[in-house]
Amino acid sequence: MVGYDPGNREAALSSHEVAVAGSAAGMVTRALVSPFDVIKIRFQLQIEGLSSERREGRYWGLFQASRRIHTEEGLSAFWKGHLPAQLLSVCFGAVQFASFECMTEVVHKMTPYDSQTAGVHFVCGGLSACSATVVCQPLDTLRTRFAAQGEPKVYRNLRHAVSTMCRSEGVLTFYRGLSPTLVAVFPYAGLQFFFYKVFKTFLDPQPKTGNSGGNLRSLICGSGAGMISKTMTYPFDLFKKRLQVGGFEEARVRFGQVRSYRSMADCMVQIAKEEGVRGFFKGLSPSLVKAALSTGLTFFWYEFFLNTMRDLKQRQRANGFTKDAE
Repeated sequence: MVGYDPGNREAALSSHEVAVAGSAAGMVTRALVSPFDVIKIRFQLQIEGLSSERREGRYWGLFQASRRIHTEEGLSAFWKGHLPAQLLSVCFGAVQFASFECMTEVVHKMTPYDSQTAGVHFVCGGLSACSATVVCQPLDTLRTRFAAQGEPKVYRNLRHAVSTMCRSEGVLTFYRGLSPTLVAVFPYAGLQFFFYKVFKTFLDPQPKTGNSGGNLRSLICGSGAGMISKTMTYPFDLFKKRLQVGGFEEARVRFGQVRSYRSMADCMVQIAKEEGVRGFFKGLSPSLVKAALSTGLTFFWYEFFLNTMRDLKQRQRANGFTKDAE
């Protein structure tokens, strides 16, 4: 069960164990969905149109982009920036789920609201994601830059990227795009937890204690929640990516036109003028595929690891009782 459940009589998990489950879920999910993330970022950063008829830009379709990246950069290109991305997923999953479980428990014990309602999950989910975003934003910026660069590479490895960015752009460059990220992440994560709870309640109104997660329902509910929340907040994700590669134009020239943006507002205005309303949704297709897989798998693995740890604690407790009885 995601969130504090006062009716759960099983072995309670500590915040440390919840963080481990969140980290493990993020790590497994990231390894599986990385290719869609790379393709999505390439679309988001492309100034030219995505029309398959005009073919102005380097990429214009999901399969075409996949073939081109594979042909020009090899299979490993789909995992560019995977190390910072994995660090991001592990860190984000730990902070988000640990703070979410803590917040829902506080709400249940200190307010008149039920911790297992969809509304509480929306607010706590949004706040927990904001806290995780502030902690993990530097890793997100590094991930974006690695995924954005082509060949020859500007950054050889993670250490080279960090030292180069600090020396040439300053420490604050790691927080480029933080404003649109925070604006978007609260409703995005909040809607994920909200719809996940709604769908779970609809499909399984009376879940069996200790058997509510780590199954096909979790995957389906998470996938639906991810697609809805991503569609509703997608433009802010695009703004964030455009801002994160500011000062990184050198690595983007071979992919087509490049632009510099002073702020989120300037980014919005320039995109509207040059690319039209459709420009705000570049890369939506691979992003929806990624969101469905990412959110579905994250909730699936999170509940799977929670249940696994609960089972282990119960077995240890049962073994302890058996030894005491002997």
